[in-house]
Amino acid sequence: MSPTAQQTTGYRYLFTLPGARRFTAGNLLARLPVGMFSVSAVVMIAGSRGSYALAGAVTATGLAATAVAGPLLARLVDRHGQACIALPAAVVSVLGSLALLLCVRYDAPGWTLFAAYAGTAATPNIGGLSRARWTHLLRDEPGALHTANAFEQAADELCFMLGPVLASFLTGTFFPEAGTLAAAALLLAGMLLFTAQRATEPPPTPRSQGPSPLRSPGIPPLLACFTATGAVFGSMEVVTIAYADAQGHRAAAGAVLALQAAGSCAAGLAYGARKPESVRFSWCLAAMAALMTLPWAAAGLAGSLWVLAAALLVAGMATAPTMVTAMTLVQKRTPADRLNEGMSLMVTGLLTGIAAGSAAGGWAAEHLSPASAYAIPVAAATVALGVASLTRAGGVRGTP
Repeated sequence: MSPTAQQTTGYRYLFTLPGARRFTAGNLLARLPVGMFSVSAVVMIAGSRGSYALAGAVTATGLAATAVAGPLLARLVDRHGQACIALPAAVVSVLGSLALLLCVRYDAPGWTLFAAYAGTAATPNIGGLSRARWTHLLRDEPGALHTANAFEQAADELCFMLGPVLASFLTGTFFPEAGTLAAAALLLAGMLLFTAQRATEPPPTPRSQGPSPLRSPGIPPLLACFTATGAVFGSMEVVTIAYADAQGHRAAAGAVLALQAAGSCAAGLAYGARKPESVRFSWCLAAMAALMTLPWAAAGLAGSLWVLAAALLVAGMATAPTMVTAMTLVQKRTPADRLNEGMSLMVTGLLTGIAAGSAAGGWAAEHLSPASAYAIPVAAATVALGVASLTRAGGVRGTP
């Protein structure tokens, strides 16, 4: 790497690019509500209908709808442009959230809750839209693109931490619908600001010349790795809540999980500041599989929620580097004119894995013990490592 290139790999350089600060501000505003909608919906529905089972079923339906709609929406973005598709999609999502609010408030039949919340599946993959812009702006600067991917992953973790906390604060301090109203307003305002930055928007490709991302070399095994990694996240969340509940500190579960996200955020920023050469995806997955044993050991041996919290903080440090490396491989292996679709497919894999991991973690926590259930994230991380080691997904980051 030349001295000039070395000077273009820092975070400061990213925001000297014309338009980068403005589209990042809009992206962060619009991304925060993603972590608010489900928490706000659960509080509204459970408080009004007295059923967490119904609330969970409604939000699960929205998750499934998002997994189906995401790649289709991303394909439209690739063909017609971000501003043309993402902003109207965000409006549909906002209307779905407001429809859910009205159905809950005016005691509409239960099926209407599912129909209304399914509308939130139109929420654009905001992180993917932002990563596509960085890929467009930094197409000839792989070091700077690595740093941008790390920043985006850190932003994901930050919004994961702050979104549920903000939703809980608003619904508990004001009224049950406050979280949904605030999330809808932030999403719409953020998308308006983001899509207004047309100079940094990747050009649309009405007729794609590239194959489907699923037929691109190396993408199917990466999708399998994303699904297994999602299972790590989903099972860890459910098992940690169950463990905290068993310890008599269920209210502290959110703070404990936030420490895992904080560890990932810090590690992501540090990872983005280093040189990206010769980093193998399989190495990152091996580190994640190894570090995921720490919460298992802490829960089984120490029996203390605070020791577990420290273990989760350290274990979380493997998450962001793994996701940054994986997303860079997706950007390299996906046809440029179908990049949003490729990244959205990975999000679909994550969502599928999160749902499967949540189910497996819940089963293990109930039928075994919360401490023993921490074996599920370890197993999921090991599966991801196995897939990467046996396929092209484990190659050096950045190679096609």
